[in-house]
Amino acid sequence: MNTFNRLLTTAAIGIAVSVTYFPAFAETPANMLVIAHRIDDVTTIDPAESFEFAGSDISRNVYNRLVYLDPMDLAAGYKPDLAESWDVSEDGKTVTFTMREGVEFQSGNPVRAEDAAFSLQRAVILNKTPAFILGQFGFTPENVAEMIKADGNKLMITTDKKYATSFVLNCLTATIGGIVDKETVMANAVDGDMGNTWLKTNTAGSGPYKLDSWKPNESVTLSSNPDYYRGAPAMERVIVRHVTESASQRLLLERGDIDIARNLNPEDIAGASDEAGIKIEDELKGRLMYMALNGKHPVLSKPEVRQAFKYLVDYEGMQNSFLKGQYTIHQNFLPATYLGASDENPFSYNIEKAKELLAAAGVEGLEIEIGVREAQERIEIGQSFQNAAALVGIKVNITVGTSKQILARYRARDLDVYLGAWGPDYPDPQTNAGTFAYNPDNTDEANATGYLAWRTGWDAGGLSEKVDAAVTEVDRDKRIAMYQEIQAEFRDISPFVIMFQQIEQSAMRDNVMNFTTGQAVTSAAYWPVTK
Repeated sequence: MNTFNRLLTTAAIGIAVSVTYFPAFAETPANMLVIAHRIDDVTTIDPAESFEFAGSDISRNVYNRLVYLDPMDLAAGYKPDLAESWDVSEDGKTVTFTMREGVEFQSGNPVRAEDAAFSLQRAVILNKTPAFILGQFGFTPENVAEMIKADGNKLMITTDKKYATSFVLNCLTATIGGIVDKETVMANAVDGDMGNTWLKTNTAGSGPYKLDSWKPNESVTLSSNPDYYRGAPAMERVIVRHVTESASQRLLLERGDIDIARNLNPEDIAGASDEAGIKIEDELKGRLMYMALNGKHPVLSKPEVRQAFKYLVDYEGMQNSFLKGQYTIHQNFLPATYLGASDENPFSYNIEKAKELLAAAGVEGLEIEIGVREAQERIEIGQSFQNAAALVGIKVNITVGTSKQILARYRARDLDVYLGAWGPDYPDPQTNAGTFAYNPDNTDEANATGYLAWRTGWDAGGLSEKVDAAVTEVDRDKRIAMYQEIQAEFRDISPFVIMFQQIEQSAMRDNVMNFTTGQAVTSAAYWPVTK
């Protein structure tokens, strides 16, 4: 079996299979990028619906946006993409974009302002999980046709009030900002779904790649767009293989059967770094590891219990052992590097303090369930907490499932405790303040799954109003102070136990150049990669 066929037919591989089929050393084709990564969280490719980590990686490489984050110059912030320029009205409420001429979708259809208006309107009308990113500007299914509209090669976006232009543009860099081919999408629409069913497994973009196939829990295959307006990518095909085990990813990398391994644990990172032909690259991500206590639970909703859980985490012990080099202690909802980020980490592993708080709440003999995605480091964090909780008389039952299974229960408010990760959608503090500390309607009927506070059944304790004030503040220093004040109160009252911020370590063959996972502000980019 040649290397190419082997790559396509084995998506998840164990050590026994590796030994049976792989020669002592192989090499991926020069024009192909092969990545081992956990991609079981992908549920859809539709940019109006996709809201998971691996799905964002796909979208970033398939769809252009009005503005984008340049993977080779992330510090510069947003740059023109499908919009070549923009102007802001005197009242600060309307941004008028001039569309770039001569760009085509992969169907051959021209990219028009009409397509951009349709894409953003569609995301609001479908009202899937990420719709709140656009909805925070006052867009509703009823008014969006008037607030987002096209006129020739101009696109006008009018918000309900004045916001900093940078905030509006940063939001448009999110996955939901992907511009789709209206003609192709509507030709595949069924039962008024605006193409949602078709776009779950197909793409209609103008980006550097198109989707060839997505096999859930197995692989994603992309092929390059030779007519991409910035130039055809050097990697003509990208294959992302779902490989859950760190040891399997390392073995594939050392044998040369993949170019990049994205989920090696610290032990395998150390081992791989000693191998010839392999390099390790670190990037501080915006991803936070946290636990969320269900506010509907009669015991977990008590303020003293919430705080007690924050003292049952062995932050330093985990950071210095099985998370070494890959996570750093961080106890605030704004990641380091973000405007308004706080470096206050007041909680430490303190069993006696936790006992005092639980006694004050009158808690005895508590038994709870924690839902965890099937990922090694998350399971180990759960087990560490399980052991600590046992010391204060709390029995923790850990339920391990696929990302899709666990997230579905979390979004349905069906878990006592969720243990997982959250990453920013766009590089502005509102991206996390507006989900961790914002929940204007805590009723079940609201079904506001985009808000983590809602998923947790927490009414945000009066912080929603403060978040609303912070997002419209135009004075930078005042805005920083407002977010730091919100985070201080959040640490004291919230049901969220924020523990760590991720440092992603990518192990790769040393001939791979220009690969980035997006640092703290965006997702992975494949089109700059060369070998």
